[in-house]
Amino acid sequence: MPHYTMKPSPNHGERREGPTDILLMHYTGMAEADKALQWLCSPESSVSCHYFIFENGDVVQLVSEDRRAWHAGRGSWAGCEDVNSRSVGIEIANPGHAHGYPDFPEVQMQAVLALSADVCARLGIPPERVLAHSDIAPGRKQDPGEKFPWAWFSEHGVGHWVPPEPLAGGRFLQLGDAGQPVEALQALLAAYGYGCAITGVFDEATRDVVTAFQLHFRPERVDGVADQSTIETLNRLLSSSPRGLSGTHLTGTA
Repeated sequence: MPHYTMKPSPNHGERREGPTDILLMHYTGMAEADKALQWLCSPESSVSCHYFIFENGDVVQLVSEDRRAWHAGRGSWAGCEDVNSRSVGIEIANPGHAHGYPDFPEVQMQAVLALSADVCARLGIPPERVLAHSDIAPGRKQDPGEKFPWAWFSEHGVGHWVPPEPLAGGRFLQLGDAGQPVEALQALLAAYGYGCAITGVFDEATRDVVTAFQLHFRPERVDGVADQSTIETLNRLLSSSPRGLSGTHLTGTA
């Protein structure tokens, strides 16, 4: 297991359900890493994580993996609404979108990769359950964001990824659309794991889920519009999923 130091946080409890089968990536979203770490260890914050990784690659453990850290908040994945009970949370020191959103340093990503690979191997976490905070809380969270190197992680055995379909023209689905194609899109997003209600109406909640999907799997353009690139990338993810979620193929037309 990668070397780390300990800085215990009081903010944790018993896991309420299992197994622990999700690895959840966050960024801190605070201007200073030290203050972010202090906040995660403060009783008044009521937030924590299992691991914290500084920009220089130093790893700190705050909560034991067998405990329920308070990092995910309100959200869901594949029908699970208590993501904290099912996950290990990694907080990556990065100021985030509110503070300029700098690139993640290579040395930091190497440390995140080493820790993630170790956690996934020990706990048997499958690739398609290595997730972004934004995946489980669309519209509420956007971390770790479009700069996080998901493709590189997948190349090194952590996470599920397919090369995104190139951006192109064609018809698309967007806010205000309704009908069977929207229903099919919602069904495919829900089949992958997103908390997407199948209503046949492309409402704000659906736009938020599409945005979350793009942040993780089609980061070249994050706009909440289900264009051909987004839809084909989703289709390919489902057909290549280790769970075999091929489902219904949706074309990029409205």
